[in-house]
Amino acid sequence: MSAMINLLPWREEKRQRQTRRFHLLLVAMLVLGTALGFLVARFYQAELEAQRERNRYITEQTRQLEADIREVRNYEEDATELSDQLALFQTLQQERVKTVRVFNEIAQSVANGVIYQSLSRSGDTLSATAEAGSERQVSEQLRHIEQMPGLGVPTFTEVESDSDSARRVFRFEVKQQSVAPQPDETANSTVNGNQEARNET
Repeated sequence: MSAMINLLPWREEKRQRQTRRFHLLLVAMLVLGTALGFLVARFYQAELEAQRERNRYITEQTRQLEADIREVRNYEEDATELSDQLALFQTLQQERVKTVRVFNEIAQSVANGVIYQSLSRSGDTLSATAEAGSERQVSEQLRHIEQMPGLGVPTFTEVESDSDSARRVFRFEVKQQSVAPQPDETANSTVNGNQEARNET
């Protein structure tokens, strides 16, 4: 007589265990996937925030650099303006020295009996009108002008006799020569320029 064993309950229980195990594994994988997705999202969020922070820093540094560049340009413009003013001041000082020298030399070159009526200057050219008592005084005056170190050879332009007297009115032009200024002339000119600057202030 053979024994009859019913395996259906055992198989049903095994199938249920496998089903529960599958469900648990599925839930675990779902939880793990959710957690992994959350971590990846947080990672990329942190990277994005760090990149935004770097962008803000770069933008701020760019603004600061642009402000520094504008400030440097302002300094360069001020330096250029100051250099131009200094060059103009030096030119005026040189012109002052040349003017003082030429009037000193004109005064030193006046011959006996010669009277200057007018004296004008255009650039380096001096135009003078003077009165003399004779032709000899006219020649002597022109010779004195030629001997001055800061003056060139005078160009005689015109001479006429005064109808009311024996005196002669003559005109001449002369070029001013470039001569290195004497120390006392430069010093006097600088002192006068500084005094004028203080007076204007």
